[in-house]
Amino acid sequence: MFTTHPAAVAALTAMSAIGAGDRDAWLACYAPDAVLHDPVGGSPLDPHGAGLRGRAALERFWELTVAPSQVRFEVAAVHPAGAEAAVVASVSARFATGARVGYDGVFVYRVDDDGRIVSLRAYWDLSRVLSALAG
Repeated sequence: MFTTHPAAVAALTAMSAIGAGDRDAWLACYAPDAVLHDPVGGSPLDPHGAGLRGRAALERFWELTVAPSQVRFEVAAVHPAGAEAAVVASVSARFATGARVGYDGVFVYRVDDDGRIVSLRAYWDLSRVLSALAG
């Protein structure tokens, strides 16, 4: 999908880095004080739903959720506006345990003036992923 909108470029680059398992490329997409709500509303890594803030938190997120899995995004649409882009995508994930899950989500990325992600708000069904991991 071709786009020149800074938020859309950052979003698609970050998603591509996840699919490639490229931690350094993914981290390079983010500003040092970025906030990650993945998913919005909280998770075992973010029990209060305040978001994961800063480089160390992003690195921990990668190590605990992305590194032990294979994640692929099938992007259906990208809606850029202002400093943000909303990405509608289907996600498929295979975990180190062999568990697999698929879900749809909306991922809202906000970038700074340098085109680095300052905020990701991901909307998807956490219970579906937790059920797959438990089962």
